[in-house]
Amino acid sequence: MADAATRHAQIEAAQEQPLPAATAPLRRWLDRRAWRDAMIGVPYLWLLLFFLVPFFIVLAISGGTAVVGLPPITWEDSFPYVTFDNYRFLAEDDLYWKGYLNSLRIAAISTMLCLLIGYPMALGIARSTGVWRHIMLMMVILPFWTSFLLRIYAWMGMLGNNGVLNNFLMLTGIVSSPIRMMHTEFAVYVGIVYSYLPFMVLPLFANLEKLDFTLNEAAMDLGSKPWQVFLDVTLPLSVPGIVAGAMLVFIPATGEYVIPALLGAADSPMIGRVLADEFFLNRDWPVAASVAVALLLLLVVPIMIYSHLESRMASSNPS
Repeated sequence: MADAATRHAQIEAAQEQPLPAATAPLRRWLDRRAWRDAMIGVPYLWLLLFFLVPFFIVLAISGGTAVVGLPPITWEDSFPYVTFDNYRFLAEDDLYWKGYLNSLRIAAISTMLCLLIGYPMALGIARSTGVWRHIMLMMVILPFWTSFLLRIYAWMGMLGNNGVLNNFLMLTGIVSSPIRMMHTEFAVYVGIVYSYLPFMVLPLFANLEKLDFTLNEAAMDLGSKPWQVFLDVTLPLSVPGIVAGAMLVFIPATGEYVIPALLGAADSPMIGRVLADEFFLNRDWPVAASVAVALLLLLVVPIMIYSHLESRMASSNPS
């Protein structure tokens, strides 16, 4: 017993002794690796809890059947009964695929309008200096300080028959009667471009700010005109910013619901409004879940294209 107690005391004393100095770098490396793994694990955990888990729930609902008084997923012999009738229904009913095409068309045109308006703004901010750059950046970010829904309601007041814009046009004599602007595609374009324009300007500014403007001066010294300098130097170098801004505008604009519901026409709905109507009006959760899954898969394609282009640009410009 005494020998066992002595040996136990020796083991405890050895454990309490500090590790040799040679193991200090190993301990620091392990600490850094644990901290790095924890930092990498946080976004993965976030995606798992708030993206993958809800996605699989929606995917499971999309394979169910809508029965009054029963959940969308039924069980037979302890196995889930999965059907693809909902996806076949989406292809057969023109309401859904027309909604998808309408959303893609409006999102693409809105993205192009944001690019045409946002590129000169971003270029002007990038070439400005001092306090003016901060003021212009603040003006771009300033709308985010106000509620998104409140800004859309403000546009409803501006575009109405008795709104600010129509009153101004009649006061100046440009028109004699109000122009119908509410509940039209024009109002949808105005709302989307206004709401998503900062998402185009900010990535473009971040890209244009890093450009070496001495290249423009060299091109002008070689005899290039200003428009040639823009087309040959500035525009090609700003392609990454254009692609990033286009993705940030196109993807959310495709699934937009609030703007088409408040400003758009009922006869040409976007897919976001169709999705909401299936959930809240028709109460057909399996079909609504199928619409959501199809929309997500539809939006994955431009994301994959963007990732591919980004990887190609990174490999072609390793510096």
